[in-house]
Amino acid sequence: RSADAQDIPADAAVSEAAPGQFELNLHYQRDPLRAADDAVLLRRLVAGVARKHNLKASFMAKPFVNQTGNGMHVHCSVLDEKGNNIFDDGTDEGSARLRHAIGGLQATLADAMAIFAPNINSYRRFGPNLFVPVNGSWGYNNRSVAFRVPNGSPDSRRIEHRVTGADANPYLVLAAILAGIHYGIVNEIDPGEPAEGNACEIMDESIPFYLPSALKRFRNSDVMRKYLGDLYVDVYAETKMLEFDKFQRAISPLEYDWY
Repeated sequence: RSADAQDIPADAAVSEAAPGQFELNLHYQRDPLRAADDAVLLRRLVAGVARKHNLKASFMAKPFVNQTGNGMHVHCSVLDEKGNNIFDDGTDEGSARLRHAIGGLQATLADAMAIFAPNINSYRRFGPNLFVPVNGSWGYNNRSVAFRVPNGSPDSRRIEHRVTGADANPYLVLAAILAGIHYGIVNEIDPGEPAEGNACEIMDESIPFYLPSALKRFRNSDVMRKYLGDLYVDVYAETKMLEFDKFQRAISPLEYDWY
């Protein structure tokens, strides 16, 4: 009822693997800015409704050590000037531009990790066999990959980007995803063969799964600078490093217990 009152297109809620964990789906928007608006407003709505019931809703990427984390999966396709889906060529496999888009997302994944996983807690979510991508694999209707091509009618052919945590900024996430898609299509990047079976057993060591490493990669990325601008990359990286330094200056109870 709250979603209807605020014109937020929430259309499903599914109980997930961890206790108290739910998947909330938003109906697609053709305008990516509106889609990001919907995601931010949905978080506020959930938090507000939870408070009414004396509960607290968390969008941390990893609120509980021994439970699965929280992701923000993004389904995306691209329409041409006539409104046709360029990922659809009438086949179940999709068009060459679909594969090139995936190739671009693979090529920019490590550079954009600081956006997809923006906080210290974000990186606690990643690990082998935790229902989270740990490499740049892709595949058809394979939920263990980073970039999944769901089943369905050809005109709905799309990419599900499964890397981002629930704590990320939707506006920046969509900007980074669109940058990767554009980069792949323009440069016709080959994504390789689709993965079969479990693709989340082996972590890719070339991907920075640690915030300072991700920020260094982001700051040094020519691709991110091209799409987001030098000033934004520098300010974002500096701000996040200041947050990390502040965190490091705090002494946790665990340190007292250990030392």
